[in-house]
Amino acid sequence: MTDIDALHSNKTVLNVGGNSKAIAIPQHFEGWTQHLLDIDPRGKPDIVCDARKLAALAPNVYDAVYCSHNLEHYFAHDVPKVLSGFHHVLKSDGFAEIRVPDIAQLIRTVAEKDLDLLDVLYQSKAGPVRVRDVLYGFGPEIERSGQDFYAHKTGFSPKSLVLALRECAFPHQVILRANLEIRAYAFKHKPEAEQLVSLGLRSIGQP
Repeated sequence: MTDIDALHSNKTVLNVGGNSKAIAIPQHFEGWTQHLLDIDPRGKPDIVCDARKLAALAPNVYDAVYCSHNLEHYFAHDVPKVLSGFHHVLKSDGFAEIRVPDIAQLIRTVAEKDLDLLDVLYQSKAGPVRVRDVLYGFGPEIERSGQDFYAHKTGFSPKSLVLALRECAFPHQVILRANLEIRAYAFKHKPEAEQLVSLGLRSIGQP
């Protein structure tokens, strides 16, 4: 085991709302211990918990929080509870990696291509994704599960997500945009260059 491998093996990431460990997480978490937290017990999470209640967990435990396409499933007034929970469980040098639909880009795409709510934006492994699926949640999954927590209850632009992060004590962010998705890396303290490189990032800021 190399020194880098040893360093990674001692790190732990909390995967919030990840559904199942069978779903891959980013490669930069390779070698980390993953704790899966989800409100739905069907995916056999390590922790069954509503992400609005993360403050009930022990503080300063995790090196990272990974939250992919989950934050939009909470009402806007509950988003600060979730983000503050991320801050609560993270170590001082930890970071949160958050992925959400890019509603600003969606609006532009719909306008430029004159799309309807029922028009297909792209094909996914789960089937065609329509405009309304990005706005309101993936319809087939909501119908199949019978659970309304799979519905989207808010949305984000890069600007609104950065504002929400700053209001929850994440003063440093890197924002990336691609394929109707916002990827935000949020830090409790200014990250070292080495940490940014390990995440494939170059600098703090946003496009």
